[in-house]
Amino acid sequence: MRPLSYSRFVLFGMVCALGAAVCFGTATVLQAVAARAAGEAGGQGGGEAALLLRAVRQWRYAAGLALDGLGFVFQILALRSVPIYAVGAALAASLAVTAVVAARLLRVRLSGAEWAAVGVVCAGLAMLALASGAEGERGGPSWLRYALFGTAAGVLLLGAVGGRLSGRPRALLLGLGAGCGFGVVEVAVRLVNSLDPYDLLTDPALYALLLGGGAAFLLLTSALQRGSVTTATAGMVLGETLGPAAVGVLWLGDRTRAGFAPLAVLGFVVAVAGALALARFGEAPGAEPEGDGSTATREGAGAGTGSGG
Repeated sequence: MRPLSYSRFVLFGMVCALGAAVCFGTATVLQAVAARAAGEAGGQGGGEAALLLRAVRQWRYAAGLALDGLGFVFQILALRSVPIYAVGAALAASLAVTAVVAARLLRVRLSGAEWAAVGVVCAGLAMLALASGAEGERGGPSWLRYALFGTAAGVLLLGAVGGRLSGRPRALLLGLGAGCGFGVVEVAVRLVNSLDPYDLLTDPALYALLLGGGAAFLLLTSALQRGSVTTATAGMVLGETLGPAAVGVLWLGDRTRAGFAPLAVLGFVVAVAGALALARFGEAPGAEPEGDGSTATREGAGAGTGSGG
């Protein structure tokens, strides 16, 4: 009975991780559609704030926010069930969901290579599903919670440095910082072990989660407003997958099924590589790709991926 129960537990975690990816990826497109409709209804007047106010009145934007919330619940359940490396790769795969949904709702033209990348992401996730074990049973060393909070604070400093740059270096650094912030959230969810109010309020992991998530959204928004969507999203994917996966393996006890470690490594690399190939969908762009990587137009009013859509 134990192997069967174990398999069901891992399957539940992977289904939740994929559910989070579907929610985040679909939310990005719905918010982009709402923002586009709001822009057409209001013309050019009012600026970004007025555009956001018009967008939030539309059911598609509200549905996108609801999907973001549902996706975060799925993400928490997944992180409490399967290793961080599997969840991180699945969240990066939300770019594949965005690409497919955008092709339908926004009439974005996907190239043959991009359709192949969607297939590659799916193949990588299938390998991870076969190879993943349950979440690690170790709580991590005592210093890890404080290091996590320090990392979240470092994300803000990285944003201050990146904001002084321009062009691709700026987008890459801010995107990488955003990914690290989302990665802090992934690890912090695993470290919060008690919901008792006193334990929760005295746990550095909770404050790392709040600071890391807030900093990530701030940096990603800044990167996408005045930079290359592709470059920023690529940096974010790397930041939210590689570091958290290493922390899970080294200090939290994340492992694979016996004898399946090579398949897990291959699946992780394949899934992340496929996501990077779809990086231009980090903000559900319009029908035309970025081309030379110049400053992207804002199609969504707060779109993005990772821990929070």
